Amino acid sequence: MDVSTFYALFAATCFTLVGLWWNVVQGHDDWMRRPALRRVVGGVYLSFLLPALMGLFAQVGGDSTPGLWRAGFALLAVIGCASTLRLLAYGRRDGSPFLVVIMGAAALLYLLIAVVGIVPEIAGVVGLAPIQAEAVLLILLVVLGHGLVWRFMAGEGRPAGEEE
Repeated sequence: MDVSTFYALFAATCFTLVGLWWNVVQGHDDWMRRPALRRVVGGVYLSFLLPALMGLFAQVGGDSTPGLWRAGFALLAVIGCASTLRLLAYGRRDGSPFLVVIMGAAALLYLLIAVVGIVPEIAGVVGLAPIQAEAVLLILLVVLGHGLVWRFMAGEGRPAGEEE
């Protein structure tokens, strides 16, 4: 598949997931009133929004202006990593091992996305073009987001004492 086509489909899919998540959240207005749940809801939101925005940067920058997508990926990955580490610290205090594992893995993926954006030649270690390596990392990030949604909806990813 052409990388440009991949990122077009990827960004559209992630924005659709953002919309679907907000539909779920609308049905649970109590989640937004409780700070502990609002943090986790926001973490799920970012797990789809940030990759969608990165997909847009990949489309706009493409092969002709790689500095644009690289800067966009690096900046958004730093934002994602910082947000995720904040949620990870909260998950540790709360005692939610699932949240700790998922958020720890997401923070690592964001870090790798930033590294590839800043030092693109590192992608050659695995035999990929930088924009392809970023695509693989984004796919993994969205998979973690799906896992977080599933466990959250099942009640297992929510903070202790926040069950329905």
